[in-house]
Amino acid sequence: EVQLMESGGGSVQAGGSLRLSCTASGLTFADWPMGWFRQAPGKEREGVSCLSGSGTSTYYLDSVKGRFTISRDVAKNTLYLQMNNLTPEDTATYYCAPDEGAECRPDTVDYWGQGTQVTVSS
Repeated sequence: EVQLMESGGGSVQAGGSLRLSCTASGLTFADWPMGWFRQAPGKEREGVSCLSGSGTSTYYLDSVKGRFTISRDVAKNTLYLQMNNLTPEDTATYYCAPDEGAECRPDTVDYWGQGTQVTVSS
């Protein structure tokens, strides 16, 4: 059974930083592409950043390029998302998930954690 647990969310002012973490059981990061997704109130869930199973290829949503960095620690089976220069538009619940379709699209994801809330105030 795949289980995912996100942490690191919180409330920050615009321009601040947060580092999200995701630990997983039931799958091995070295074998799976993984990603971060988010859902803001009233909006559809979207792919924010994804990392290939080899760890050599990344995808970033245009609006987060240059501000967010995805990484992983294979030994700890942990995925990270470093978020810098946050804006109110980044306010959402953030989820990590195996990027099963390797396209960073939430409609191809079968497993979701509870998510972690990120709130950015202006």
